[in-house]
Amino acid sequence: MTTPSRTSRTEARQTHGWAGCLAVVAGFVTGVVAWGVGAAPALRGGFEGERDLSLLYLDGPVIVFGAPALALGVWALVGGVLRARDRMAAVAVLLVLAAVAWGCGEWLEMRTDRFTRGDSW
Repeated sequence: MTTPSRTSRTEARQTHGWAGCLAVVAGFVTGVVAWGVGAAPALRGGFEGERDLSLLYLDGPVIVFGAPALALGVWALVGGVLRARDRMAAVAVLLVLAAVAWGCGEWLEMRTDRFTRGDSW
């Protein structure tokens, strides 16, 4: 019966830590891109320069800081609690970030609809 050496356990923990950091960075990038693309029409201005600044102080921080928090939570749940391999945790994080990007896009499309439609009242 062989036992893993102390260095192999340490290397596994270090890999898991770096991968968790990458999950947070991927979540942050996803949040910034989703918010930037979705909020652009309302921040540029619509009819007569009308802008919706609540996208800056309400939706922006929730999306930009919520996506990394969610990515880290999924990484910790799948990788730490469920003891799955790093690859499985990475796939779970990517799937969740894809769902977050889609959901944020839909939410921001609904919020900026009045700035993008061509009809005027």
